Parts: sequence; C-alpha cells; structure tokens
Amino acid sequence: MNDTAIIVKDVTKSFKVYMDKGAQLKERLLSFRRNRYEKRQVLKGISFTVKKGEAIGLIGRNGCGKSTTLKLLTRIMYPDSGTITMNGRVSSLIELGAGFHPDMSGRENIYTNASIFGLTKKEIDSRIDDIISFSELEKFIDDPVRTYSSGMYMRLAFSVAINVDADILLIDEILAVGDANFQSKCFARLKEIKAQGTTIVIVSHSLGQIEQICDRSIWIYDGLIKAEGVPKEVDLEYLDFMGREMQENTQVSSADMPTEENGRRWGNGHARITKITSYGEDDREKNVFRTGETIRFVIEYSVSKPVEDAIFGIGIFNREGIQCYGTNTRIDRVSEFSLDTSGRAEIVLENVLLLPSEYSFDFAIESGEGIPVDYCRQIYKAEMISNTGDTGISRINHKWSV
Repeated sequence: MNDTAIIVKDVTKSFKVYMDKGAQLKERLLSFRRNRYEKRQVLKGISFTVKKGEAIGLIGRNGCGKSTTLKLLTRIMYPDSGTITMNGRVSSLIELGAGFHPDMSGRENIYTNASIFGLTKKEIDSRIDDIISFSELEKFIDDPVRTYSSGMYMRLAFSVAINVDADILLIDEILAVGDANFQSKCFARLKEIKAQGTTIVIVSHSLGQIEQICDRSIWIYDGLIKAEGVPKEVDLEYLDFMGREMQENTQVSSADMPTEENGRRWGNGHARITKITSYGEDDREKNVFRTGETIRFVIEYSVSKPVEDAIFGIGIFNREGIQCYGTNTRIDRVSEFSLDTSGRAEIVLENVLLLPSEYSFDFAIESGEGIPVDYCRQIYKAEMISNTGDTGISRINHKWSV
C-alpha cells in the first residue's frame, strides 16, 4: 500500500433534485408541492486505485459522474457510502479561485489561496515570484482581483494551484479555458509535474490531452466504470460507443429536418434534402472522427420539380459559429447536371485536419446562379478528436528545422 496514492472503494453518491423549489419560506409553507424532489444516483458503486506518480484520465459524457468523483476526492463533498483514501497533500484545479477575495490584490490572494492548500508563509515567500511569473500578471499583481478579466483570474488561480508541490493534483477541464498560448504553457507544466512524480487525476473531454499525459483511462458510464486501461484503447472503445449513440440520436431524416419556421431552412423546395449520413474510413456510420481522418457524407434528396444546373454545397462551422470551410460542386468544377428524380449525392472529405471540437454542417442544393432550392443550416453535427497538442481550428502539416 506504500505505493498507492488514491483508493476508491464501492463509492456511491446521490443528489436530491427538487421539482419546483420555492425561493422563500412562505412559498414552501403555502405549497407543499414545491418540496417534492427525486433522488438521482450519480455514482452507483465505483472502485479504483491510483499508484503514486501515476496519471489517470476520467472520461465519459456529461452527467456520467466524472466531476462528482473528482469533488469527492477533494472532499468538497462526501460519498453516501463507500470509502476514499488519499495519501499525500492534495491540490485541485476544480473551482479556480474559490478562495479569492475580490477586494484583495492578486498578491494578497496568492498568500490566502496558497495557505488553503497547506503552505506556510515561509513556503509561499519562497515561491511567490515563480507564481507571479507563471501567471504573467506582473503589471497587475497589486491590483484588486475584482478588476481582473476572467482570463487573468484563471491565470492567477492556476499558477497558485500548480506551485504548491502537491503529491496529488486533481484537474477538471481546466485546460479548456484561457488563450491558446496559456493553454499550451499549462499543459507543458503539467507534463513537468508528472515527470517529478506527482499523481494526477484529470477529467477532460479532450481525449488527445489524456492520451498525451495519462497512463490509464477510466471510462465512467451511467455511474459505473465501464472500462479502464491504456488510454488509446479505452478512448477508441469510448469513441466507438459514442459514435454509434450519437448516430442514433442525430441522424437526420425527413421527420427531424430543420424547418422554414425556425429560420434554419429556405429555398424554393423543388428538391429537398431528406437525410444525411456520415461514414468513417472503415465505411461504418459514425459522428466522431480523428484529426486527419477521411469523412464521407451521403446526402439523400427527393425531387418534386426538375432542378436544372444543380449545385450541391457544404459548409463547416465551429462552436462559435466561425466558418472553417465551405465548397460546392461549381467551385470544384463538377460537370453540370440536373436533378430529375430522387437520389443521393456524396462528398468525400480527405485528410480532415480540423482540431478537436464539435462542428455543425450546412448542406444545400442550389440551381443556376446560386438560386436556393433547399438550404439547410446546421443540419448535422460531428465531433473531432485528436492526440496532438495543436491549438486553433485546423492543423497545418509542417516540419521543424532547428
């Protein structure tokens, strides 16, 4: 047991979810219905151990119990049953800046926050310059933190948390915030911490980051551990499962196509897109792809009136609505064609170098000089994942020479 940092044994956790909770005592007394709740069991008896110096990643879709597990490890909350043993000083990157006071300066908050993690004043004195330097907030460190932007606030909190020489570091999606340069800097620092023998537990939807830093992945599904092992193997199993599930839930058919009423569809209706399906390189239907993979879309359509000089188009947008790519058959100089009967069209996107994120797709049929026949906005969604550490929207093939 001397080489074990964390022991989680048969842990369960439930929460009360009130149906219509009154905000005031009077409301609760007048309407007993407001006190009704249902009990939701988030964790149903999970067990795992983490060795000292090991890095593990907790993966799973939203609501599966990942973050709840991490909060139990930090003792922010306690399990309903089961036991959790933590051997060593714990630092967490879950609620950044939870101990910050808005009217105190950044420097004063460093002392307050670091003391929460168990450092003495002498220990903080010895490393405050490193904390400030990492945060890159030298010019603002003596200003009240209420004057900080959310990004500055995050930088300071992260800098404190990773400079307390913790034996165990718990991280919850923290690398998803901040600008690209600071994210890369934080990730590099985590690698250094791991090399120094710190035990790391990280919750992240970025499977590429987990594969780079973790020795083991634990997949939590519906409050139970569904699989654990080498990250690349578990991640592929998870992605395959999620891809099949996402395909079932988001497959676009005539029954759930966008409508003119919600502003996501327009055109003269002479032809209508009825179904979109995406396939991977193995010709299996899926909605989750790796950066660099080939994606094949099949567009099924019906025709009510012949469309002369038809054009098929596609647009790709990230979560922020920024267009990442767009093309059509006219741009690509596909021979002129008409749509006389119902059928299907395909587009194969080769070596798609989009970086990890969720993307939405527009598909359209036009005629002549761009006359809309059936334009469907955000008709389809797909997820990209990667095991590289690049930042931005798209990966550019490159070579270094130093």
